Amino acid sequence: MASATPVALRKPEPVPGTVPRPAGVAPDAAAGVTVTDPAMVKRAVKAAALGNAMEWFDFGVYSYIAVTLGKVFFPSGNPTAQLLSTFGAFAAAFLIRPLGGMVFGPLGDRVGRQKVLALTMIMMAAGTFAIGLIPSYASIGVGAPVLLLLARLVQGFSTGGEYAGAATFIAEYAPDKKRGFLGSWLEFGTLAGYIGGAGLVTLMTALLSTDDLLSWGWRIPFLIAGPMGLIGLYLRMRLEETPAFAAELEKAHKDEQARSKVRLRDMVTGQWKALLLCMGLVLVFNVTDYMLLSYMPSYLTSELEYDETHGLLVILAVMALMMCVQPFVGALTDRVGRRPVIAAGCAGFLVLSVPALLLIREGSLWAIGLGLGALGLLLVCFTASMPATLPALFPTKVRYGSLSIGFNISVSIFGGTTPLVVTALIGATGDKMMPAYYMMAAAVVGGIAVWYMTESARKPLPGSPPAVERRA
Repeated sequence: MASATPVALRKPEPVPGTVPRPAGVAPDAAAGVTVTDPAMVKRAVKAAALGNAMEWFDFGVYSYIAVTLGKVFFPSGNPTAQLLSTFGAFAAAFLIRPLGGMVFGPLGDRVGRQKVLALTMIMMAAGTFAIGLIPSYASIGVGAPVLLLLARLVQGFSTGGEYAGAATFIAEYAPDKKRGFLGSWLEFGTLAGYIGGAGLVTLMTALLSTDDLLSWGWRIPFLIAGPMGLIGLYLRMRLEETPAFAAELEKAHKDEQARSKVRLRDMVTGQWKALLLCMGLVLVFNVTDYMLLSYMPSYLTSELEYDETHGLLVILAVMALMMCVQPFVGALTDRVGRRPVIAAGCAGFLVLSVPALLLIREGSLWAIGLGLGALGLLLVCFTASMPATLPALFPTKVRYGSLSIGFNISVSIFGGTTPLVVTALIGATGDKMMPAYYMMAAAVVGGIAVWYMTESARKPLPGSPPAVERRA
């Protein structure tokens, strides 16, 4: 496609009931395209990714300090039972995510992506901050795990609108030829958040005694969520609405009857094929993601009796490797397509999950690093592709809502429950290879979804005109 000549950007008078078109973004009527300002796009990507990093800092902390939380919030006795209880509270937040998606997703399609993303940030920070204030089980008994569960439910509800909104926001701002590269920075932010959370836990584990960590040290990373939430809120409040959503509201204002027909059932029954594809892709993406980033630190400690600090450091190194590779794989999806990259990840997990886990179980530092590094590089095939792939499954008028519903149902049933299910399977069977088998099963489901999905690289989003980058 020949690039369009930039139009003069004069701020128009807003039509009542509409969202003004973002500064730096304009429709080129002659060419039938949307012309985006690179500086504005970078600002939107940075704000969404940084906000996502702060969200996932909270989840990273919970995952990497799970063994300690089990001792703080649950009765002493069986360490496996404590860990199961902790991961049970972890999974409970994911069970409520579909409800959050059903609330925030449709809301984002009605009032705007930016407003909902700011709201989810406030709720997530409040839920995490509250965990740092809860007394221990030794102090208030059963009230401690109850309060922990309530705080986790607040986190889960807010997160129901987070990922889908951030991915939609970046996808709708990005030019078609760079959507994979720009979308990959969303998961770059996720990895940065995980590294921040895990790094802080690792530092505290190394510097504090076990007694200090159990009595007060574990609270520090959760209390940090307060000021971090304010920073994230500031970043997101400075965002402007996407050109695709602004254009959709303009069309809806001209046809109020058509706008009123977009309801929750339209986001489900009217998009059921895309929803099934979304759920299959999210399944393989999140099962492998939570297996590696959330479950493996506890697996190394509780199942393989590996030193806790060294296990966390190895995971940190793997995530740093993933961050380095992430933008390059995102750019690769723009050149060769999303389908080949996702298919390669599915095939890799199907073939290499068992060998990688056998290396991890060997126990030496080099073997654990090699096994986890292989899984991490395979995971990048998903983290670099999905932020651009998933929003392209749905049209603009229902994109946030449909993606929130499909994404969160799949994450709740399969992704967030991964640590709990795998821990229970190992306890029931005694087979410590269960993590590999679980990833292989997820890879089969993901491969089926890839077979049926259509390629979206270098193409306009459904319901939107082609988007090109404005030249200087």
